Amino acid sequence: MEALAALNEIAEQAAGCQQCSLYHSRKHSVPGEGPADAELMFIGEGPGFHENEQGRPFVGPAGAFLEELLDSIGLTRKNVFITNVVKCRPPGNRDPQFEELEACASYLDRQIQAINPKVIVTLGRFSMARFLPHAKISEVHGQAVQVRGRWVTPMYHPAAALHQPSLRSTVEADFRKLPDWIAKADSVKDYEIPSTPVQDTNSEQLSLF
Repeated sequence: MEALAALNEIAEQAAGCQQCSLYHSRKHSVPGEGPADAELMFIGEGPGFHENEQGRPFVGPAGAFLEELLDSIGLTRKNVFITNVVKCRPPGNRDPQFEELEACASYLDRQIQAINPKVIVTLGRFSMARFLPHAKISEVHGQAVQVRGRWVTPMYHPAAALHQPSLRSTVEADFRKLPDWIAKADSVKDYEIPSTPVQDTNSEQLSLF
């Protein structure tokens, strides 16, 4: 119940947040959704048009593909927690800016701390950079990387596979690895909250399955 209460509090704060300029064009904040004890947490980049309209993450075409990918490994949206690095839609679906990432950082950190997932899946380069600022997604996608005591699996954003059909088989293959990553990962009790949304990651902080 503590985790659920924490997530509800974060959602309420995000709904009224004015820490960056994104609130000016916000129709609905999109804090995320899913069980408070989810073993698997997906972190995208930012809400799009449909998400801003409904207040839910990944409800457009990329969301439909994400649901298809989850189904391929025997999961549904109800089994996982889905959120983004920023909780309000960047105008015109542009990339989130540093000050926006920084303003939302504490929300994401607190969500991770409350849920304590076994594996975090980053979708796209901006969410990957939250944990692996110097990595190239083309080199690390589909691998489980330990960052500050937590297992993180970078993947291409589902929208990238929709725009570049050649990536679809890669994304599907990466998803097929997730059950093994979950089985191997031990839940971590304590999460070291970073002070900023972009952190240097040295070799001592990384290891691969």
